Amino acid sequence: MTARIGILTVSDRASAGVYEDRGGPAVQRWLDAALCSPWTPVARIVPDERGAIEAALAHLCDTDGCAMVLTTGGTGPAARDVTPESTEAVCDRILPGFGELMRAASLRVVPTAILSRQVAGTRGSTLIVNLPGNPSAVADCLDAVFAAVPYCVDLLEGPRLETRSEVCDAFRPRGA
Repeated sequence: MTARIGILTVSDRASAGVYEDRGGPAVQRWLDAALCSPWTPVARIVPDERGAIEAALAHLCDTDGCAMVLTTGGTGPAARDVTPESTEAVCDRILPGFGELMRAASLRVVPTAILSRQVAGTRGSTLIVNLPGNPSAVADCLDAVFAAVPYCVDLLEGPRLETRSEVCDAFRPRGA
């Protein structure tokens, strides 16, 4: 089964066409390198507005049937950075370990990582993970947490995600 993976870029300027989206393509490049199982990207770009973000997340999960949605952008402390609040609003459960580990990994690279507010959670059978908007930070964060993602998707009864061990050695308990 081909996994559908949502890539949601949250950016006022990219959604208006005045700025090239660099976060979404960075997510796709990382997934292309890491996943060896078949997958299809479902990409969207929305402005930094709670209603638009919540609607896009719900649509990617409930209508598009994505096993996972990775957001990029809108996780800082600025007034318009509302991706975490939007994610929390649509999730059934929050998985705080993702944000904790992403911030810890990013802090080794840049001291301003402490300002990031990424969250992760589940909506029905979909895993949602917030990533920063900076392309290099996208890779840092995915490098930190993705080993746990395939098993999480398994637990949500999604498609089996297989990874290339040279990029990401996914962890599954024996027999899983």
